[in-house]
Amino acid sequence: MLSYFRANTLASSTILRTKQRLEQKDSRTVKPSTHSREVLRLALPAALKHLIDILQILIDMLMVGSLGIAALAAVGMSMQFMMVLNVMMTLIVVGGNTVISRYIGQQRRNRASALLFSLLGFSALLSIPVGIGGYFGADHFYIWMDAGEDVVAQGDAYFSLICAGAILIFFDSLFFNALSAAGDTKSSLYIKVVSALINALLNYLLIFGHGGFEAMGIAGAAVATLIAYAFNVIVYAILLFYSSGVLRFMPVIRLTDLKKAFRLGSSSALERLITVATFLLFVMIITQYGTAALAGYQVGLRIEGIAFMPGFGFSVAAMALVGQNLGAKNPELAYRSGRYSAWLSVWFMGSVGVIMVVWPQWLCAPFTTDPETVEAASLYLQLVGISQVPLALTFVLGGALRGAGATKSVMMINVLSLWFLRVVPSFFALWMGWPLMAIFVIMTVETFIKGALFWKVFESRQWQKIRI
Repeated sequence: MLSYFRANTLASSTILRTKQRLEQKDSRTVKPSTHSREVLRLALPAALKHLIDILQILIDMLMVGSLGIAALAAVGMSMQFMMVLNVMMTLIVVGGNTVISRYIGQQRRNRASALLFSLLGFSALLSIPVGIGGYFGADHFYIWMDAGEDVVAQGDAYFSLICAGAILIFFDSLFFNALSAAGDTKSSLYIKVVSALINALLNYLLIFGHGGFEAMGIAGAAVATLIAYAFNVIVYAILLFYSSGVLRFMPVIRLTDLKKAFRLGSSSALERLITVATFLLFVMIITQYGTAALAGYQVGLRIEGIAFMPGFGFSVAAMALVGQNLGAKNPELAYRSGRYSAWLSVWFMGSVGVIMVVWPQWLCAPFTTDPETVEAASLYLQLVGISQVPLALTFVLGGALRGAGATKSVMMINVLSLWFLRVVPSFFALWMGWPLMAIFVIMTVETFIKGALFWKVFESRQWQKIRI
């Protein structure tokens, strides 16, 4: 297995050789097929990894659901708390991804590897207060959300253990993003496939007490998740320690590069924090339309999450390629890489959008049979299906701009758009007594406008002049 991963990391270094060949030509002579192959080489493994992430969550929910409604609710609510951890991780991974991809483009592999080691050290320090606070105070999160006593008890047993393993979650996210910035998304996909199988097997053994293990209930699900994360981190570490590819183990702390990463990542972290708060307000608005509307919205979100898969993959590709090409002082190739990533994502997500518009009831069938819930979910899917093309532009061009270091521009577009084009108009619609469809129409219009703004900023090419 070790030799297999070593061989795979050697393959990741081909991106440097590809870049050297491209730099020997005028960028105007590069064929479109070259861009497409390079984008797909990075995007498809990242998209598949994202799909496995979603499937792993669904499997966890199904297994825990057999323990009762309280256990299922506890795990579901923990996803909301994980958003806070995601804000912290954004501070580390977005800035780190941007700087690492620049250094890779400049062929400064030692500098990129040293930055990864520095970010790992900071992540370890950050995980200490998170782990201690979450382990001893997880029940307060559920009490604050006004959960019932049974949900609080189950949530404390589950989320306290998850928080105790915060360092594993931070490391896993950082390793994935660093390797993606270096042009290697295949290794992360292979690692994720194995860890997802480990997680499912351990869920079966530890939750229900099979194979001679003691039945741990919901705590068993947490332990299984942490062991899967530990597997990821160990394999990533072995991969880097024995690597002769782009990134390798480099035990050097560079405060200058850490400052660069934090400066770029702070805007994205603030954006993520405001976005989380915005979406919570949006859910509160939909809640006012009744339980069926809220359930339909949640069902629609789960289905749409699968449609996000290609957008996520192409966003990773755009962020890596734009950063690398700018680092190699080839802004034209950076522009073309971002543009091709966007158009490929438009084709993929647009095709999924057609299915959402034409067959929404069929997509909702596995989740619910309640007529009102199906009606609300179908309405949501049809409207978001229409907006899959601008949503693809938002995903991918946002990633491209982050890769260029334009994190403040991305933050301004996302925050202002969500607040003034979605939340405020939605509150007005609720106050006026307009139907649920009006809320979903507002959301769709906001997506179109935001996609157009990202396209305009990207086409301005001002991001090509950013120095980090």
